[in-house]
Amino acid sequence: MNWIRNKNVRKRTGWIILGLLAAVALTGCLGEDEETLETIVLADAGWDSIRFHNGVIAAILEDGYGYETSVTMGSTPATLQGLISGDIHIYSELWIESVWEAYSEALDAGEVIQASVNFDDNAQGLYVPTYVIEGDPERGIEPMAPGLRSIADLPDYWEVFQDPEDRNKGRIYGSIPGWEADNTLQFIFEGLGLDETYNYFRPGSEAALNTSLVTAINNGEAWVGYNWEPTWITGLYDLTRLEIPLVDGEAVTQFEPNDVVVAVYAQLPELAPEVMEFLENYTTSSQITSDALALIEEVDASLDDAVDWFLEAHEDLWTAWVPTDVSEKVKAARQ
Repeated sequence: MNWIRNKNVRKRTGWIILGLLAAVALTGCLGEDEETLETIVLADAGWDSIRFHNGVIAAILEDGYGYETSVTMGSTPATLQGLISGDIHIYSELWIESVWEAYSEALDAGEVIQASVNFDDNAQGLYVPTYVIEGDPERGIEPMAPGLRSIADLPDYWEVFQDPEDRNKGRIYGSIPGWEADNTLQFIFEGLGLDETYNYFRPGSEAALNTSLVTAINNGEAWVGYNWEPTWITGLYDLTRLEIPLVDGEAVTQFEPNDVVVAVYAQLPELAPEVMEFLENYTTSSQITSDALALIEEVDASLDDAVDWFLEAHEDLWTAWVPTDVSEKVKAARQ
């Protein structure tokens, strides 16, 4: 695996210590005539997948186009405001549904530009480890809930998912408190009467949610709860998302896939037209993103290792985003 490298080798500008990047802003990014972009700033809104996409974009910008890059960290609303003001130039993974009102207003006002859709095959909902339904002969695990297909089937299997703190009910691991998904899941939970056979348990954090799932998988135990794609969890483990049932021909509610876009500062096309052309072609998938994050988790790889993996494993994809001379420079720099 020649994409795994010494973690001390060739760390790019702006990626050595993430904590130092929070203070980076537009100051010094423009030349004296304020028409030459010297450093391109990317948004880091705090999750792993946006850091992966930032890494891919930074590698191409630095090695292929000769730009310096840095990142600015902050919440989604704060980094979106940075994009509008020009303190940030590129938002590589903007989940527009989470800031729809502010984003659509900025888009309509010409304050930001949507360059491309990074991916639109994301998903979320209630998942179980696939062995719960199908079993796993290699691990000696028999199917625990062979007829489980839909959330509506869960009452038939509450004993399989028994709550360790309440033996009279099953446990469904819900969303993190305060997330929009929590409201949707509670609507499903109450609407389908799942409260008669299950307790809805809210983990206090994403880490707590993932720990409960990984622990169950390692022990070959049953687990049902909220998760989403892309994450390292869905890239590393075989999970099955339960269908949302129909009532009178319509879904009780739905977790619709979101367009996750690459958005840019409104003046980027004038400041760096070749970069804008590249970003207009930037498109990946949830599976690619999950695979990259799973690599980092599974073999303790670095972000730079994951970028190397992507550039090697998906060369046919990314080389179509940029001119041949740019792709050749990137490949030469990473040999």
